[in-house]
Order: sequence, then C-alpha cells, then structure tokens
Amino acid sequence: MELSLASRVFGFIGSLVLTLVAFFFIVRPEYFHLSVQTVVIVIFALALVQFALQSFCFIHLWEEKGTRWNLIVFLSTLSVVLIIIIFSIWVMTHLDKNMMPPM
Repeated sequence: MELSLASRVFGFIGSLVLTLVAFFFIVRPEYFHLSVQTVVIVIFALALVQFALQSFCFIHLWEEKGTRWNLIVFLSTLSVVLIIIIFSIWVMTHLDKNMMPPM
C-alpha cells in the first residue's frame, strides 16, 4: 500500500512534537513542577504514543492486507527490545542497590 504524503508529514510533525515535549520535560523540569517519578512516567507515556504514531503513519501495520508475516516479525522484534530494556533496568537497579557502600 502506498504511503501518502499527508500521512508522512503528520507522522513527522507528530514525532517531532512528542520528542520536543519529552526533551523539555528533561531539560526544564522546573516549568512542570512534577516529581522525578511522574516525569519518568510521562516520558514513557510519550514514548508509547510516539511508537503508536510511527507504527500507524510509517509502517501501516493496521492497514496491511494478506499475510501477517510483517506483523509477526514486528511483534517478535518488539518483544526482544522490551526484554533487553526490562533486563537492563533490572541489572542497573540491582547493581546500584548492591554495589553502593552503606551510608
């Protein structure tokens, strides 16, 4: 299926806006008056919205006709990436807890 120019432009501008919002949450946290945990949750939420936007505008997963091999490969790749992210966070948390000297 042919990607339309409007879909590409909408996806580009939407991704740019979401990236800039996340950037400003990190660079200028005093404007938002939020705790660190809330900022992390907002960043993850913005990342999920950007993932859905890019999947819809650029990959067109939901409009595919015929076989679903691309969707299966995409979900497999997503699973591997999530496993890597989750275990990286787990390792960093575990090392921080066990390697820091007691105060």
